[in-house]
Amino acid sequence: MAGHSKFKNIMHRKGAQDKKRSGMFSKLSREITVAAKMGLPDPDMNPRLRAAINAAKAQSMPKDNIQRAIDKASKGDTENYEEIRYEGFGPGGVSLIIEALSDNRNRTATNVRTAVSKNGGNLGASGSVSHGFDRMGLINYPASAGDAEKVFEAALEAGAEDVTSSEEGHEIWTEQGSLHEVAKALEPVLGEAEGAKLAWRPQTMVEVTEADAATLFKLIDALDDDDDVQTVWGNYEVSDEVMAKLG
Repeated sequence: MAGHSKFKNIMHRKGAQDKKRSGMFSKLSREITVAAKMGLPDPDMNPRLRAAINAAKAQSMPKDNIQRAIDKASKGDTENYEEIRYEGFGPGGVSLIIEALSDNRNRTATNVRTAVSKNGGNLGASGSVSHGFDRMGLINYPASAGDAEKVFEAALEAGAEDVTSSEEGHEIWTEQGSLHEVAKALEPVLGEAEGAKLAWRPQTMVEVTEADAATLFKLIDALDDDDDVQTVWGNYEVSDEVMAKLG
């Protein structure tokens, strides 16, 4: 179990917090509704729903919005969303995994393909890049949860696999099947997590140039703007020097 690594995923790149708030709430609501529909509408009995609600609270989503999203599933007043995964490549040979929740597969596929192709990338077949990632659980905590040593000790005790701590916060990695068990064990020590979800962790990283990084971020922003796209994962690494130049 390593205490630190240079891994950064697309969800946590600088500037990601600048997403339009309404778009973010839409994605969070969709995940809550799907989680509630797939299991019980009680977060204490539904780990995925509990994680979705915690993620919504971390983004200051109003309680009324959260309850409405749960009620939509309970009343059956909701579209039939399906989980779809796209795989492909971005500028500089970066591997991308794009996860979506969609009620219209054709629309989502067209939008994702357009966003990728217009920004220096191309989609591949299923499995074309996922073999280079590990499917794991990811639990996020803000920096205010504690220092790196406190979080590391708590994660170790809870049965986590790895911890990455930075000024932005803490990423706690678990085996795929023990995500919610570890998340529950961490709560008494660190409080509620900002998020707990299945994630794709790259086995190797690709360092991108300034030009490629600029195009890559445009690609990610285009995908982020699509309501159907929930998460984008990548194996890119951008140096602090390049990030400073890009502002």
